[in-house]
Amino acid sequence: MSHFTQSLHAGIPPNIFDPLGHTGSKPGSITDEDELSAVRYRPEGLDHLEEKTNFSKKELQVLYRGFKNECPSGVVNEETFKSIYSQFFPHGDSSMYAHFLFEAFDTRNNGSVSFEDFVVSLSIILRGSVTDKLNWAFNLYDLNKDGCITREEMTDIMLSIYDMMGKYTSPCMGDNAPMEHVDNFFQVKKMLNHQKQHLLQTF
Repeated sequence: MSHFTQSLHAGIPPNIFDPLGHTGSKPGSITDEDELSAVRYRPEGLDHLEEKTNFSKKELQVLYRGFKNECPSGVVNEETFKSIYSQFFPHGDSSMYAHFLFEAFDTRNNGSVSFEDFVVSLSIILRGSVTDKLNWAFNLYDLNKDGCITREEMTDIMLSIYDMMGKYTSPCMGDNAPMEHVDNFFQVKKMLNHQKQHLLQTF
C-alpha cells in the first residue's frame, strides 16, 4: 500500500490513525530509510513544493512515487479518490465523506486533484499551525463555500462520517448520534454568542 493511499487517512477527524502509516515515530513523519533510498524519481517543481509545504524533498519524493503508482496520469478524479478511500472502510459507506474530502482537496475546482493539490492540503493537515488546520477544516465543512457553516452542512458532514464508520464503532453509537453532535455544536455556539453579547453590554 503506497504512502499516497495511506495518506488519505489524514482526512478522518480526529487523528484516528497515523496518516502516513507509521507507528512509534513522530506523527506525519517518514523515517523508513530503505524506502527513501529506493526513490529514484525527482518530480518537477520539487524545490517549489518544499517551500510551499512542510515536507522535506525526500518525503515529497516518497509521496510522489505513491501518488504516481495509484494515479499514473498524475491527477486523481473523484471516482478514483472514492475507490481508494473505500478500501479503509469495508464495513461502512465512505462515498459521501470522500466526496466532501475530494472537494476540499480540489482547490482549483476543476474536478481533479493534482499532486500539488494533494501535498499542500496534506501538509496543512499534518504539520500546519492550529490556525491553518482550523481554516482547512472549516473549508471542508463549509460545503457551499459561502464563509458560513450551517446546521444543514454540519448535519451532512456528521451523517457522512457515521455512514463511513459503519456499525462497528466502539463504543457503539445510536442512530441519533450524528444529530446529537450537531445539536451540541450549535448549543455551544449559541452559549458563546450569548456570553460575548453579555460581555459587550457590561463593557
